[in-house]
Amino acid sequence: MSDPAIRVFLVDDQQMVRAGFRMLVESQDDMTVVGEAGDGGEALSQLAVTSADVVLMDVRMPRLDGVETTRRLLATDAPPRVIVLTTFDLDEYAFAAIRAGASAFLLKDAAPPDLLGAIRSVVAGDAVVAPSTTRRLLDHFAALPDPAAPATDDRLALLTEREVEVLTLIARGRTNTEIAADLVVAETTVKTHVGRILAKTGSRDRVQLVVLGYESGLVRA
Repeated sequence: MSDPAIRVFLVDDQQMVRAGFRMLVESQDDMTVVGEAGDGGEALSQLAVTSADVVLMDVRMPRLDGVETTRRLLATDAPPRVIVLTTFDLDEYAFAAIRAGASAFLLKDAAPPDLLGAIRSVVAGDAVVAPSTTRRLLDHFAALPDPAAPATDDRLALLTEREVEVLTLIARGRTNTEIAADLVVAETTVKTHVGRILAKTGSRDRVQLVVLGYESGLVRA
């Protein structure tokens, strides 16, 4: 018996953009579009009665933008994963949506295989949709002024010394395989540490851990 299709919901204020995404998603045997909306308010209303696994979320929309929509959506019970779509590389709106809980962001002109791969990745629980996603995130934080204060985020106090080491390497863009090599441990051990870090810090995924590492001051540009 095959797995159920991935349920995708589209949010964009341009009907032609939604139509293009719908055609792409519906061309896949393992995906289906369960609904679409032209702004954040409409999206929240529909998603309150429509189950979705992934929301493709435009960030720049009239009335209610993608950042606030993402924040409200992820505050609901059992929310879907959100992939933020933006026209602009290093878009401040996109980073605000990441802080609000979105799993990743992609440029709207991303190649179809990249978008489809992103949908499958976040459903599988992977945080890093593509190397460019985390790379842009790191580039963004590297451009910020270097904070003078030491790391003070209360969530860091919940972590063991080894978990802080792992979080530091995650925030520097290292993969599980690379972290295992750096720390001379098995990759399964790294995965266990990552799971515990996510649980202790209340982070949704690896992208959120990158944000935590930089905003807490644990890792500096």
